[in-house]
Amino acid sequence: MKEWLLEIFTWWQGQTIGTRFHTWRFGKKVGSDEFGNVYYTNADGSRRWVIYNGAAEASAIPTGWHGWMHHRVETPPSDEAYAPREWQKSFEPNHTGTAKAYRPSGSLLRPGAERPRVTGEYDAWTP
Repeated sequence: MKEWLLEIFTWWQGQTIGTRFHTWRFGKKVGSDEFGNVYYTNADGSRRWVIYNGAAEASAIPTGWHGWMHHRVETPPSDEAYAPREWQKSFEPNHTGTAKAYRPSGSLLRPGAERPRVTGEYDAWTP
């Protein structure tokens, strides 16, 4: 029951009820990736879409499927032996708000680093 409520009222938890109906009516399954995302196309191949496994995170699409989704290649990775190039990075989730987040030098949140002391080059404003 809870899954149906999420499907009706949220779009970020995967597919909505409208997407489920459209996929059932017009979609042809092309394949899936290692994250469990499922890829579809319509009958003439002009539209392509993905049903995410979990939260809708566009950066979670692997490089081979990304090229197919954006019509850069016609053959989906499921129909060929696609191997990413050595310089292509694999998916890494957004680390904002976590301990792995980027902390530039001078950040108060950087572990083990203190903010540099103020030198004589700066005069504080006083009203």
